[in-house]
Amino acid sequence: MSCDQCGTFNPESAMDYLPVQQLRQLQFSRLKARLHQAYSHVDLYRDRFDERGITDESINSLEDVSRLPFTVKADLRDSYPFGLFATPMRDVVRLHASSGTTGKPTVVAYTQDDVDVWTSVMVRTFAACGLHEGDIIQNAYGYGLFTGGLGAHYGAEGLGATVIPISGGNTDRQIMVMKDFGVSAICCTPSYFVHLLERAEELGVSVRELPIRAGIFGAEPWSDAMRRHAEKAGGIKAYDIYGLSEIIGPGVASECEAQEGLHIFEDHFYPEIIDPDTCEPVPDGEEGELVITTLSKRAMPVIRYRTRDITSVIAEPCRCGRTVRRIRRIGRRSDDMFIIRGVNVFPSQVESALLEVDGTLPHYQIILTREGGLDRMAVEIEVTGDYFSDRVGAIEELKGKLAHAIENTIGIRVDLRLVEPHTIERSQGKAKRVIDKREI
Repeated sequence: MSCDQCGTFNPESAMDYLPVQQLRQLQFSRLKARLHQAYSHVDLYRDRFDERGITDESINSLEDVSRLPFTVKADLRDSYPFGLFATPMRDVVRLHASSGTTGKPTVVAYTQDDVDVWTSVMVRTFAACGLHEGDIIQNAYGYGLFTGGLGAHYGAEGLGATVIPISGGNTDRQIMVMKDFGVSAICCTPSYFVHLLERAEELGVSVRELPIRAGIFGAEPWSDAMRRHAEKAGGIKAYDIYGLSEIIGPGVASECEAQEGLHIFEDHFYPEIIDPDTCEPVPDGEEGELVITTLSKRAMPVIRYRTRDITSVIAEPCRCGRTVRRIRRIGRRSDDMFIIRGVNVFPSQVESALLEVDGTLPHYQIILTREGGLDRMAVEIEVTGDYFSDRVGAIEELKGKLAHAIENTIGIRVDLRLVEPHTIERSQGKAKRVIDKREI
């Protein structure tokens, strides 16, 4: 609860250390209030509760959450733009929307109380990552309708840090600011930080020699191998944070300095893990789909939202002392899986395999095609420039190691294409890892 570096008490973080029984009582009280509000003001929830014969009075414990209907992303799209709002528009002070590329966006709303909660959970996020008043935080998440930029901005200001609202893009300027402004932490996607490291090296800037000590990374799944690369090359500690615009934005969960799972700020977000096929709850420690119910959101309460993110609850107490539960880092989603020749494949599996082999860079792309009715999978991988200036045999040897690593991980052979550095297009937001041409 206190900051070792600055010696100050952070009142926002006190909720992370509540006695468990007190936390459960708070969760239940807030759950009842949100159910009453949703039933009274949102047609979708009223209709679904009535279909099941449920009222807020029939929910008598936190375990009864499992009786409630699920909410899925299609519900938000079908209710476009304001069909899930539970407060009058005069009480809504902020609107955000998803950056989806197909169909209508999902719109989310915030009252002033909601914005205050969002700020507080982001303060707790930064505090958990060891940041404090006096830090200089470069916020390279995108501003605008995307929730990342403003969510991190308000939290960093609430922490008492100095915020640089640089947003995404313009990589050379990012590096100049990081160097000249004495930045101590950066917020961005992990893939974009790797891109920053590459460009900094080209410009003759050693990020390891700068004051930056922490990276607050989210918005896309990333592997432990990428974490090791970012930490070693950048001289930082890389922290994973988690959030969804449908729930609030960034600030749903965060790693602490122990880096052993993400603490869910469950006084505001009630977590469940279900079997994605049967929809039944699974015990702690067993992998499944994360489901979240908002306990404090007033403008747009969300009940049992199916995130499609695959994780598990870590039952053991964290050595940091926080009592809010942890989930394992999310490396995949139930809906980013693709099937090749009957094998389920996740991009994170491919990434982990590639980064275990020396000579590869953390930039790759998976291309799915269909030839003669059969699906094919190719992986383009950037390798260090030394291999292209060395003998041909070195490239073939590396290709063999990579092929073995991938086959050993996913169980099938794939077509490999080794390409020179900077061949694969860089993303300034979420990296596009899979190009599916099978329907073209």
